[in-house]
Amino acid sequence: MKLATALDSGRGRPFPLARITPSTLLGGGRARRVVERNILVYRRGWIFIVSGFFEPFFYLLSIGIGLNKLVGVVEVGGRAIPYTSFVAAGLLAASAMNGAIFDATFGIFFKLKIVKTYDAMLSTPLGPADVARGELAWALIRGGAYAGAFLVVMAGLGYVGSGWAVVCFPAAVLVSFAFSGAGMAATTYMRSWQDFDLVSLAVLPLFLFSATFYPLGVYPGWLQLIVRLTPLYQGVALLRGLDLGLFSWSLLGHGVYLLVMGALGLAVSARRLSVLVLP
Repeated sequence: MKLATALDSGRGRPFPLARITPSTLLGGGRARRVVERNILVYRRGWIFIVSGFFEPFFYLLSIGIGLNKLVGVVEVGGRAIPYTSFVAAGLLAASAMNGAIFDATFGIFFKLKIVKTYDAMLSTPLGPADVARGELAWALIRGGAYAGAFLVVMAGLGYVGSGWAVVCFPAAVLVSFAFSGAGMAATTYMRSWQDFDLVSLAVLPLFLFSATFYPLGVYPGWLQLIVRLTPLYQGVALLRGLDLGLFSWSLLGHGVYLLVMGALGLAVSARRLSVLVLP
């Protein structure tokens, strides 16, 4: 608990989070000290965390009030469902992505390149793998919070497709895991703030064209193939299938894609931190 004590604003008492939160959620072992530090940093800046939830929430409201009346129903897996239910599952995946990726990019870059937080961390018993796991666990907490809140709103508005929507939460956390790992890995190669234009250049098209708002069949054949290979489409298809109770082997494929994406990103992040920070 020495590191947690030091991080607790110098008050000389251990931060109690480790005693009340499962260690697996915090990254386990020494990695949870990184999560504790982030919680201490953000406890007075919670508005910056909460604000990211509202973009997909406003999209959901505007579509539910406006476009739903124009579009009517959409056919998915041989079932006709309201357009709001179709879009809600896609926006749930987008919410999980947004909640994770910005911490895993802007936050990581600031600590790595600007304030040199990781230099200090790695001068303690923490290793690069501990830091990478801790940061990824923090991004998962944020992404999971966004997804959980959004799922509650979906249920409250009556936009869930079936009772199977309850399993969308762990699937949304898997989406956050994939984008957290990939975002962290990509950030370790960035050299300046201008490189973040590439993040926006990647995230916005994913948000708009991953079958979030339109069925895949409306795209030309060549574009359908590209969309099927993109990571957010995997999350959208996985969450939409679970929400509607449309189970098939393809859902397993989407889950494996996201799991491998996150694991590779985590491995690359740990390796790059050891190269960039350690002497």
